[in-house]
Amino acid sequence: MSDPTYEFYWEDFTTGFVREFGPVTVEAAAIVDFARQFDPQPFHLSEEAGRASLFGGLAASGWHTASLTMRLMCDGIINKSASLGSPGLEGLKWLKPVLAGDQLRARMIVLGSRPMNSKPHVGLVHTRWETLNQRDELVMTIESWAMFRRRTPGTPPAA
Repeated sequence: MSDPTYEFYWEDFTTGFVREFGPVTVEAAAIVDFARQFDPQPFHLSEEAGRASLFGGLAASGWHTASLTMRLMCDGIINKSASLGSPGLEGLKWLKPVLAGDQLRARMIVLGSRPMNSKPHVGLVHTRWETLNQRDELVMTIESWAMFRRRTPGTPPAA
């Protein structure tokens, strides 16, 4: 039975479904704050160390980039959906550095979906999340499966 509080159910995430969210500006203070708490490498902690690194400036932790992307996805679609979480990631790639002042946006692309045989009220959705900067450069990708409540539960498999 569908719940009117949700805009999206498993059935809505068909192969080829694409949505974009954002932007968010990556602030220097936020880069340093995140790094102090979770990834205290020098190039995440100071502009000077960042300039001396391969990144050429204060660089956000890849985990910070992933967290910002997750926030964009939650605000943009996940919290509007009948999401039941995720069993994990298949792949995560950091392709380009994210520097202070960059503007990021996220794109969700549905690669495929299938009902979950063991739970007829749940469907699985295979997605690719792309994070792009203000120059339309791909800075991060994530591939994963997510679980969503089905609007109309399927028939359980025969015993």
